[in-house]
Amino acid sequence: MSQVEELGGNRVRLTVDVTPHELEHAVEHAASDLAGSVKIPGFRKGKVPRQVLLANVGKDRLWVEAVESHIGGWFWNAAARSRLRPVATPEYDFELPSTETEPWSFSATVEVQPTPEIVDWTTLEVPRAESVVPDELVQAELDALRSSIAELVPADDRPAQEGDTVVVDLAGGDGTGQSDTVVELGSGRLVPEIESALVGASVGDTRRVRYDLPDGKEAAVEVTVKHVNEKVLPEADDELARSASEFDTIAELRADIEGRVREAVDERIDAAFRAAAVDELVRASNVHGAGPLVESRARELLNGFVRSLAGRGLTPEAYFGATGQTPELLTAQIRAEASQSVARELALEAVAEKAGIVVSDDEVEDLIREQAEASGDDAEEMIADIWAHGHQEALREDLRLRAALDRLAADVKPIAPETHAAREAIWTPDKEKPAGETKLWTPGDPAPRDR
Repeated sequence: MSQVEELGGNRVRLTVDVTPHELEHAVEHAASDLAGSVKIPGFRKGKVPRQVLLANVGKDRLWVEAVESHIGGWFWNAAARSRLRPVATPEYDFELPSTETEPWSFSATVEVQPTPEIVDWTTLEVPRAESVVPDELVQAELDALRSSIAELVPADDRPAQEGDTVVVDLAGGDGTGQSDTVVELGSGRLVPEIESALVGASVGDTRRVRYDLPDGKEAAVEVTVKHVNEKVLPEADDELARSASEFDTIAELRADIEGRVREAVDERIDAAFRAAAVDELVRASNVHGAGPLVESRARELLNGFVRSLAGRGLTPEAYFGATGQTPELLTAQIRAEASQSVARELALEAVAEKAGIVVSDDEVEDLIREQAEASGDDAEEMIADIWAHGHQEALREDLRLRAALDRLAADVKPIAPETHAAREAIWTPDKEKPAGETKLWTPGDPAPRDR
C-alpha cells in the first residue's frame, strides 16, 4: 500500500509500505550479492553461509545493501499504483528495518508531472480513412488459395523464374552441403543473394554466390540446379470453391474472402484512427512527456530493439553497418518515441479524470481470466497471485487508459484524410513563418525551420 501527500508546487510525499515477503526477497538478493563480492578466508565467493556473512560484514551493511538495491523498484511500483509520474529523482527518507518478519515503510519526496489541462476533445477533427476493399486485395487472397493447391509440373526446358519451385544442391566452402533442397523462388526461404542468383538459371547450371552473415563475415556457397517446376493454378470456378473451402460456388467463396479482408482493413483503419485521435489530443493540448519516466521508457524500447535484433541473429554493430544508421540517431529516435508515448498516457489520464472513468475489481479479474484462458493457466490462482503482489493496480490503470481511449475515439469528429491534409496546409496565425522560409510550415513538421 502507499499514501500520497500533496506538498504544493507539483511535489508529493509518497509513503510506501513494504511487506515482509518483499523484505525477505530483498535480503536474500543482498546476501547473495555480498557473498559473491566479499572475501572471507576459508570460503569460496558465493558460498558464504548467511551467519558467517553477517559476522563479517554486520547486519547493518546487509540491510543497507537490501534497501538500496530495491528501494527504487518499490518506489516506482508504488508510483505506478498511485498514478504518479515523477519528473525528477526522488529523495528517500527511512530508517533501516530491524527484522524481515514485520512490515516496513519509507517515504519519497519527488516532483511529479501534473495531469495536463486538455482541450475539449469533442471539438477535435481526426482523419479517418474510408473502408474500401480493393478488388486487387480480394484477388490476391483468391490467388494465394489457388497457389496453395496448385499442381507442380516440370519446366526443365526453360530457365527458372520467380514463383517456380526448384530442387538444388547446396555446397559450402567448408565442405558442408545439402542435397535435394526444395525452394520456391520468392518465398524468402534462402538468403536473397541465392534466390536472386537462381532466377534465370537452367537445369545443370551451378552458381557460386557470396553473401554477408549477420556477424558481418562473408560466406560462399555453390548452388546446382537439378529440377525446375512451375505451378499450374486451378481455375477460379465453382470446382475450386468446393475443393478448397466449405462453399459450393466461387461467388460465395469470393464474398467470404471479401468479408474477411474487409474485417482486417477495418481493424487497421480503426487502430490508425484511435492512434491519430490521441496524437491530435496531445498536439492540440500541447502535452509533453519528460523526466525519468521518459528515460525509463526509452531504455525499455532500446532493450526491446536489441532483443529483436538478437532474435534475428544480428548484433547492433551489424545493424548499424547494414542500415547506415548511427547509435546517436537511433537513440534520439527512440527517446522521441518514448516522450510521445508518455505524452499519450498523460493525455489519456486527463481524459479518464474528466470522464470520471473507474475500473472495478471485477473488470480487472475478467481481464486476468481472459489472459489465463489464453495461456492455459488457472485463473483463480493467477488472480490470487496478482493481488498478493499488488500488480492489480497496473492492470487497472491499463484498463482505465483503454477505456479513456475508447471514449476519446467515440467523441472526436472523424473527417476525410484529404480534408484534414488540406486544412493542415493552410497558414494560420499560430503557425508563424520564420524569415526566409519558402514553404508553408505545417504542424507535421517538428518545428519551423529554413528549407
